Amino acid sequence: MSSGASDSSGGPCASMPPADKDKQKEKARVSRTSLILWHAHHNDVAAVRKLLEEDRSLVHARDYDNRTPLHVASLHGWIDVANCLIEYGADVNAQDRWKNTPLADAEGAKKHTMIELLKSYGGLSYGQNGSHFEPKPVPPPLPNKCDWEIEPSELDFSSSVTIGKGSFGEILKAHWRGTPVAVKRILPSLSGDRLVIQDFRHEVNLLVKLRHPNIVQFLGAVTEKKPLMLITEYLRGGDLHQYLKEKGALSPSTAINFALDIARGMAYLHNEPNVIIHRDLKPRNVLLVNSSADHLKVGDFGLSKLIKVQNSHDVYKMTGETGSYRYMAPEVFKHRKYDKKVDVFSFAMILYEMLEGDPPLSNYEPYEAAKYVAEGHRPLFHGKGHTPELKELIEQCWAADMNQRPSFLEILKRLEKIKEKTLQAEHHWNIFNT
Repeated sequence: MSSGASDSSGGPCASMPPADKDKQKEKARVSRTSLILWHAHHNDVAAVRKLLEEDRSLVHARDYDNRTPLHVASLHGWIDVANCLIEYGADVNAQDRWKNTPLADAEGAKKHTMIELLKSYGGLSYGQNGSHFEPKPVPPPLPNKCDWEIEPSELDFSSSVTIGKGSFGEILKAHWRGTPVAVKRILPSLSGDRLVIQDFRHEVNLLVKLRHPNIVQFLGAVTEKKPLMLITEYLRGGDLHQYLKEKGALSPSTAINFALDIARGMAYLHNEPNVIIHRDLKPRNVLLVNSSADHLKVGDFGLSKLIKVQNSHDVYKMTGETGSYRYMAPEVFKHRKYDKKVDVFSFAMILYEMLEGDPPLSNYEPYEAAKYVAEGHRPLFHGKGHTPELKELIEQCWAADMNQRPSFLEILKRLEKIKEKTLQAEHHWNIFNT
């Protein structure tokens, strides 16, 4: 916002009501908080310094896990960014919601130069009470030997195929006891990383609890030996992203059937009182059971959160900017409090993509698309498959106010009615054509 925004002598906001000015200031503050964390993550010291020159208080910015820009820089080992933040008064012993200091993150990531830097400024590790390192190897996700613990020797990688890759590991098609399986394998170099282990254990703990025909089935895990591995059923149809890339826009009836499968899986995850918020619902995380594409399952729970609901109107303070930008709800991008309705927003974007054949806002880069959506814009409808009922459902699911978005149970009822009407219309059309 320019300095003229508050100028009473005729600047652009001179006639703006006080309430609107407050809203604009709040919007700018949230945006700057998001930006400094983003630039710290990407090692852009010039952008971090510019933001701090404009507003020194941003050095104390926090996301919804209470992590500061110094936490972010320390985890990645960005020395220049850390020096800049410390120069502007960053608290070297700030604690996130896990009580970890920046030094604890630097130690966990083995960033030795950063460790020395933080110590030279009085940095202490984990809650200022000594090292956060555990004296023994990390135990398996659940106490005692679990019946799902798999011996690595039982996994046959002799004809393995890489299905996907990420910054923490890879997903391979392998065989377990003669059955094709999908194996998420953590990179050996990260199998001792405290934060990676924490995320891995969290995903295993979630998957153990899930049983539903529209959720990828958990088969077991390797937690007592390295590398850490998570084993799920192997689905031959690939993911929805690849399918849409090959097929383009789907017919309304196919899109509705796909949407019903996704909504059934999500309605199960959102079941109270133990709600699981997926937080990364996107076509790559929706899998086709077979090449016939007659059944879908929701997978990849690496970013999911299990929440015990006290009442149905609870909203949660969770990490902002979690998930994939193109399908991200505006409240997540803006680091606001949010609830399970973030998944409903992502579902709307997927249903839109199935009917359009192209990702939402495909002419924007993912981050710019999320920013555009957070400013109140939505993708435009071009495809022929958007019946009035489907268009109305999509618009309600991506409403800016998360309280206006329907639940997945409501979405299922709506989709069933739309399906019935679509089938009737297609039947009448077929009679007309005979």
